[in-house]
Amino acid sequence: MPKKIPMRQCVGCREMKEKKTLIRVVKSPEGAVSLDFKGKLPGRGAYVCPNPECLKRARKSRALERAFSAPMPDEVWAGLEEQMKEVPADAQ
Repeated sequence: MPKKIPMRQCVGCREMKEKKTLIRVVKSPEGAVSLDFKGKLPGRGAYVCPNPECLKRARKSRALERAFSAPMPDEVWAGLEEQMKEVPADAQ
């Protein structure tokens, strides 16, 4: 029997994709919002495609703010934008 691949929905494009291809943003139990590169941090997670257009759409629709019921710090947006630059164009 083949192994089940975990799927998550991107908050920008609303498409279901493989969990390992998405970038996780997490809100810790203390309320701090940060990027989770390993996918292991405790707390509420939301996922974004490694695509700048997807990030723009998520920011415009305030999808991450709604997912966490909290304002998003500018550092998190900056970190996500930096992450987008590091992803090879053919991986998007």
